Amino acid sequence: MAPGVSNGAHHMHDYVGNKDTDGFSSNNKLAGAGTTCTNGDQSAYYWPVLRVLDGTNEKDAKAPGGGKDRNIGRILQPAEVGITYTSATGNKVQPMTRFLRIVTGDAKALTNGPANAHASWSCTGFEDRQLADKYPICPGGSRVVRTLKFPDCWDGKNIDSANHRTHTAFSKNGSCPKNFRAIPQLTERVAYDVPTGVRFAVDSFPEQLHNPITDHGDFINVMSRNLLDQVVSCINEGRRCG
Repeated sequence: MAPGVSNGAHHMHDYVGNKDTDGFSSNNKLAGAGTTCTNGDQSAYYWPVLRVLDGTNEKDAKAPGGGKDRNIGRILQPAEVGITYTSATGNKVQPMTRFLRIVTGDAKALTNGPANAHASWSCTGFEDRQLADKYPICPGGSRVVRTLKFPDCWDGKNIDSANHRTHTAFSKNGSCPKNFRAIPQLTERVAYDVPTGVRFAVDSFPEQLHNPITDHGDFINVMSRNLLDQVVSCINEGRRCG
């Protein structure tokens, strides 16, 4: 992505969960790291930061991934983050394997087209209305919400693929593609208190122009076998767990 730049930095991400996440994290390092999750989930959950364009700058204003890659403005701290797992189809699900990598959305959707764009934007109190290619203008007292739904089908073999996509898929018409199995569907819901009347934008690759259609999320599963079984049991028995 960026030859000679450590981690290939082109935009910044927020992270929840595993405390040892960077461009060089191995499975062993992730497995031995601590977590910000109170249930012991060591998985890594991350997404591009959101910045307000109010004339203020971050400390990365002159750094790669920040101002040097046209990502300017003050980074907003999420007001709340929800990490949930469900059955997208209502059918029984099977456990994911440890260290499975899943991506949703397309960081280059502006130039690649919307085929892999799966993120959406809304406002609290109005989440029955979801936008893919526009930023919402939320009324006073309403938070800006990003919703990132991940593929819910897996080939049962590979923890990753060359394009980071073909080992997973989204279910269609209530079922997974042939030779794929249903797994818990991850949804990342991230909400922000954006000052009224202030513009904001998601970090992006320079040529993607901060278009909201380029929003995306990443996940590395580092749950223990016990926790994986708990998630599947909770979903398949129709219980609500947390």
